[in-house]
Amino acid sequence: MNTAPYIDCVEFILRLPKESDIKDRQKLGRSAEFVKMCGGSTIDFNASFSEEALKNWYNKICNHPCEWVIELNEKCVGAARLTISTEENEATYAIGIFDESLYGKGLGTKVTIEVLKYAFITLGLQKVKLVVLEYNKRGIACYEKCGFQQESIIENNLLLDGQYYSDVVMSIYSSDFVEFIK
Repeated sequence: MNTAPYIDCVEFILRLPKESDIKDRQKLGRSAEFVKMCGGSTIDFNASFSEEALKNWYNKICNHPCEWVIELNEKCVGAARLTISTEENEATYAIGIFDESLYGKGLGTKVTIEVLKYAFITLGLQKVKLVVLEYNKRGIACYEKCGFQQESIIENNLLLDGQYYSDVVMSIYSSDFVEFIK
């Protein structure tokens, strides 16, 4: 069950999913760029969702312990997730902006900073890490703006459309984030 807290950031809201998000997600469709940045093939790409895929997406967010819908202007425009490992006192972060008209406008950076505040200040976690594909330059720039640093590279980890790509593992520690937001 999802227990992510409601976070009102004035410009946007991080909240639990609601059924109207299914229609918002359907209306936005799937952009080829979003699919590629997530490691999906765009060969024979179909921008629409089946009803089953939309329900699965919604149920996945409802059932994740800590995942938010990103709401902007009363519409679902993305999602952000922390997968928390209490044993390690850390989390793995993921974000997706579904509305491609919002790409490059700083929303991902602002959302990431709010999620990091929750992870480090509210939860008291020690570390947040993420994995991003090497060609996702906009994502890497966003994470670097938020204080993430490259930790390692997993070489040739994805075979996509006949070509291998590497994953970049990035992380930020609580102490670095506290310094970053000063």
